[in-house]
Amino acid sequence: MAPLGMFDPLGLVTDSTQEEFDRLREVEIKHGRISMLAVVGYLTTASGYRFPNFPADVPAGFGAFPALASTDDGKMILVQMGLFFAVAEIVNREAYWLEGVEAEFPGDYRNGALDFGWDKFDDATKMRKRAIELNNGRAAQMGILGLMVHEKLGVSVLPGDVLPGQ
Repeated sequence: MAPLGMFDPLGLVTDSTQEEFDRLREVEIKHGRISMLAVVGYLTTASGYRFPNFPADVPAGFGAFPALASTDDGKMILVQMGLFFAVAEIVNREAYWLEGVEAEFPGDYRNGALDFGWDKFDDATKMRKRAIELNNGRAAQMGILGLMVHEKLGVSVLPGDVLPGQ
C-alpha cells in the first residue's frame, strides 16, 4: 500500500499463505490502532490532564502503575482497566458466529453493526483510507515506543522538558 508499499526486510511472508499474511496484517492493524490510542493517552496525561476525581498524586507514564497499586482505590482502577481490556479483546474481532456477516478486509470489525458511512465510499477511497490507517498505525507504534524508551532513559522529548513518571 502506498506510500510505503510492501515492506518485509526479514522475509517473514515470502513463503507464507494468504491466510497467514491476512492474520499478520490484522495483528499489525490492531497494534496500530492500540498505539494510536496510546500516543494520544500518553501525551494527554503528560500534559497534566486527568479525569475528574482522579487522584492528583498519581504521576503520568510508567510511574502510574506502582502509584495505583499502592492504594485500594488505585487497585480498583487497575482491575477496571483489566476488565476493560478483556471486554475490548472479546468484542473487537470478527464475529464468525453471525450468519451473513463477513469481514470485508483484515481488521474489519464492524460485524454488520457499525458503518459510519464506510459502505458509501468507492473502492479506491476505501483502499486509500485503509492505507492511511495502516501507515498512521505504523508511525504510532514507533512513536509510543520512542516515548516509552525516552521516559525510561530519563530524557524528555516533550515540550517544556516534561518527563512523565518523574
